[in-house]
Amino acid sequence: MSMSVDLESIAEATSGAIGAVVSSTMLYPLDTCKAKYQAEIRAHGHHKYRNLSDVLWEAISSHQFLSLYQGLGTKNLQSFFAQFVYFYGYSYFKRLYLERTGSKSIGTKANLILAAAAGACTAVITQPLDTASSRMQTTAFGKSKGLWETLTEGSWSDAYDGLGISLLLTSNPAIQYTVFDQLKVRHLKQKQNKMETGSSPEVLSAFSAFVLGALSKSIATILTYPAIRCKVMIQAADTNEDMDKKAKRKSRKTVSSVLRAIWKREGVLGFFKGLHAQILKTVLSSALLLMIKEKISATTWVLLLAVSRYLLLKPSRLKSG
Repeated sequence: MSMSVDLESIAEATSGAIGAVVSSTMLYPLDTCKAKYQAEIRAHGHHKYRNLSDVLWEAISSHQFLSLYQGLGTKNLQSFFAQFVYFYGYSYFKRLYLERTGSKSIGTKANLILAAAAGACTAVITQPLDTASSRMQTTAFGKSKGLWETLTEGSWSDAYDGLGISLLLTSNPAIQYTVFDQLKVRHLKQKQNKMETGSSPEVLSAFSAFVLGALSKSIATILTYPAIRCKVMIQAADTNEDMDKKAKRKSRKTVSSVLRAIWKREGVLGFFKGLHAQILKTVLSSALLLMIKEKISATTWVLLLAVSRYLLLKPSRLKSG
């Protein structure tokens, strides 16, 4: 039983991690533009980037289009580990809950708690990579440093910049996957009721997974966006070259100072600056992730099961030989 639980959790985690890397790579230029746009705060009444396309035009006009991919390796590493840890934790906690309670299904409240617990584990483990990828993305085009140099240019505490907000934002995937699971169950039940044979479809179609993933992520993003923007600004690379750079950087890396700066310079609407870009990127990314995960999870499970059986049978074969 435990072997089965572990294999199913690993299958869920692996398929989710692969989906995260593929979707992250496909949408990375958009992600870079979004991060640089969100990180900028209005100074003296002026914006360097009036809209998202200004970031793209800067890269093209300065012949730095490939710099839109700066930090891609780090982002993919972070995405893989984050999604693997999250999906493994989420799947494992769900199965453990069902075993301990003897229930056949998980309620919305329990689902939120389990998803938040998995998200908290993910945030703590992958925060340094998350911070590094954000700094590399928001660095001036063509001036991004390597992963190790980015991680070691400050203290190790700097690598955990934004951890508090990251923990707060565990509510984002918690909301997303809870909504997705609930929508998935309802959709499959409706589909089952319409089928004359009475057999239940096991998986969502690619289109259904995409639509449900987009809808669930939109809801989660809108509800948590002010915290998302604050996190980007806290983790963003420094753009000022003044002598008191370090002092400004340190003050900017507190949640309260970021909130005050947004309120003072941009008003209430500033907390939602870049919301459209965030929704566009995260909805597409999440929908692609869930679509890919749904389509490869069965294959991943079969492969892992085959490998486990081979490893279990191998000792007996060696003994008989």
